Amino acid sequence: MTEEQTSLISALSDALAAAVERAAASVVTVDARRRFPASGVVWAPGVVLTCDHVLERDEDVHLTLPDGQVVPAEVAGRDAGSDLAVLRTTANDLTPLARGGAVRVGHPVLAVGRPGPGGPMASFGVVAAAGGAWRTFRGGQVEGYVRADLTFYPGFSGGPLVNTAGAVVGLNSSRLGRGAGLTVPVEAAAAIAGTLLSAGRIRRGYLGVGSQAARLPAALAARVGGQQSALLIVGVEPGTPADNAGLLVGDLLVALGGAPVRDTDDLQAQLGPDSVGRELQVLVLRGGEPKTLPIAVGERS
Repeated sequence: MTEEQTSLISALSDALAAAVERAAASVVTVDARRRFPASGVVWAPGVVLTCDHVLERDEDVHLTLPDGQVVPAEVAGRDAGSDLAVLRTTANDLTPLARGGAVRVGHPVLAVGRPGPGGPMASFGVVAAAGGAWRTFRGGQVEGYVRADLTFYPGFSGGPLVNTAGAVVGLNSSRLGRGAGLTVPVEAAAAIAGTLLSAGRIRRGYLGVGSQAARLPAALAARVGGQQSALLIVGVEPGTPADNAGLLVGDLLVALGGAPVRDTDDLQAQLGPDSVGRELQVLVLRGGEPKTLPIAVGERS
């Protein structure tokens, strides 16, 4: 290895270490579950952003600050759909982490966490994938995602993904990726955090059905304008909007609120915040016959 190459590697190493140091000054330990703690990002003065799934309790939540001080925190809002939550604390000496811009595939990034008293931890890799809006398995609509080729160690959830300048480009979650780490981009996280701080939750509609996509035979498709698939209702929870509306196991849910329902994504798209509390018309095929029923959309807890 030449002297120039050695110098370049040394400079890169120093730059990455400096990025971790800058980020770690705004990363805290979040103690709100039975096992090991998780991480959180100082988002604004007195506000910490973390993951919803690391909050196993709403009370007796504590933060360990970078200087080792332990302070109480309150849950200001949480959303299982996007796996994000915001905490408030009276600690007034917290430094919000600088926010970076969008990242592209191939950009080097670092996952930073503070899962315990041993100080910050970091994992290095590159952005392997980045995409647009998607719907999580919990029904949340998230405006984008980042998947990085690095390791989320235990307790890294709620910590930041940062660029080589130490600025946050997203919030890391081990839950959203269903076993693989996934990152909510910083702009999407900012929008969700703003709603949680002002309203405490993200409202989402709820019917109370279990369903699976089903292809319609040609004869049935012809009865509903040629639509080729629908949702087969395989379960109806007692006391839910679906139960109250008279939906039955075996019904084929074809449309909701006048919009076609061909799969679960179509259904979730109609159950956004504006749907809660509204009465919508649901079109089903029952025994091969189209049937329209009114349904009052509930709110997912």
